Amino acid sequence: MKKAPIGVFDSGYGGLTVLKELVKTLPGYDFLYLGDNARTPYGTRSFDVVYEYTLQAVKYLFSQNCPLVIIACNTASAKALRNIQQLDLPQIAPERRVLGVIRPSVEKVAEITKNGHVGVLGTTGTVTSLSYPIELEKWSGGHVKSTVQEACPMWVPIVENNEIETPGAEYFIQKNIQNILDKDPQLDTLILGCTHYPLLINSIRRYVPGNIQILEQGAIVAEKLTDYLVRHPEIEGKLSQNGRLKFQTTESVENFEGKAALFMGHEVEAEHVHF
Repeated sequence: MKKAPIGVFDSGYGGLTVLKELVKTLPGYDFLYLGDNARTPYGTRSFDVVYEYTLQAVKYLFSQNCPLVIIACNTASAKALRNIQQLDLPQIAPERRVLGVIRPSVEKVAEITKNGHVGVLGTTGTVTSLSYPIELEKWSGGHVKSTVQEACPMWVPIVENNEIETPGAEYFIQKNIQNILDKDPQLDTLILGCTHYPLLINSIRRYVPGNIQILEQGAIVAEKLTDYLVRHPEIEGKLSQNGRLKFQTTESVENFEGKAALFMGHEVEAEHVHF
């Protein structure tokens, strides 16, 4: 197989916060980012629909020769990743790999929590999937004793409409954080379980007590991917390393480029694709 880029998929723009950290941590590698912006948001859709859409995106990235795909979306990781890994990959591409963002976050929580009281802020889809409580119980090695969650349905629209530093944004951020603090006053670790949320970090920190550690997924996924590539040379050897970055979207290129610049911190050029 000819060497090819790492595929990074998200239902919209949030995965760009993960991509940004991946590029920073692994600057020599090539990345192909695919945003299914025409069908976003995934957070309010059913398990079956999210699974169908995510599998279509994975197959498309495989058609672009990506040996490794990162699902940089919590909703897709929660509702589709396990089925794709267990049911589809053995049939369609047993030599390729698909990874998500939830397990790296869970592993990091297990490393840093002191009292085992963890909170998750996420979309309605991620929260109702119960993926974080299930994975924290399964993979934390007993370090996590309690997990509480808070759905924050207004946070993604706030980010995507560039209303970040507004009174309305402050209202909803303060409200949701107070809700999760009330659910467990002993929280010592808080997971930002949506890749949009790092853009709200300044406001989030205003309302989260200083003794609570806040986990942003981008840096964690980048750290865990670096370790994964060391442990899996059979995958690493298939990846191209020219420092190239390519963006594709199922929506209007103009819309994507304008909003993507907000997430990446620089102008981007994208191309429109169907899959």
